[in-house]
Amino acid sequence: MSIFLILLSLAIWGVIHSILASHFAKDMLKGFFGRLYRLGYNVFAVVSFAPILYLAATLPDAPVYRVPAPWSFVMMGIQLLSALLLLIALLQTDTLSFVGLRQLFEEEKPERLITRGLYKLIRHPLYTFSLMFVWFTPTMSRNSLTLYVGVTLYLFVGAYFEERKLLREYGEDYAEYKRKTPMMIPGLVLSRKN
Repeated sequence: MSIFLILLSLAIWGVIHSILASHFAKDMLKGFFGRLYRLGYNVFAVVSFAPILYLAATLPDAPVYRVPAPWSFVMMGIQLLSALLLLIALLQTDTLSFVGLRQLFEEEKPERLITRGLYKLIRHPLYTFSLMFVWFTPTMSRNSLTLYVGVTLYLFVGAYFEERKLLREYGEDYAEYKRKTPMMIPGLVLSRKN
């Protein structure tokens, strides 16, 4: 039952999150919320994800594995590196706009295609390093495994739709970037031609 409830809550969250990220919803809600839309969207995404974490932490659970030392320290080191690379990737975007704070003080500018830094190496560093962080957890329970599988599926589906959106927005510039740059870390995803 725990697995079902966690996956159901993730599915509901994913559908709502995806709808709110669509151009249709964004245009409609920006008319109502104005410059607060992006910040509100991010706050809502985080707050609405909290019940899923609560379910994973409180529903009946069972251990799946526990990696012994020294390998658990290696895995925690990879998690630390992943968190650092995630932060670097975030800072390589216009972080204030990404979060929604810049829009409070300035008119929103058209987003630009980021192809430098970590984005020069992989197309989705935020997704990649988030996934590396969760999958290198040295202790895994049934609930956390369920949560990680669900989030991983959501990120891969989200990356597919995000890439379609980016192709519409940036056209040949994005198509060329996509041809040159792997989707995620080579080996994590099989092909450079995703």
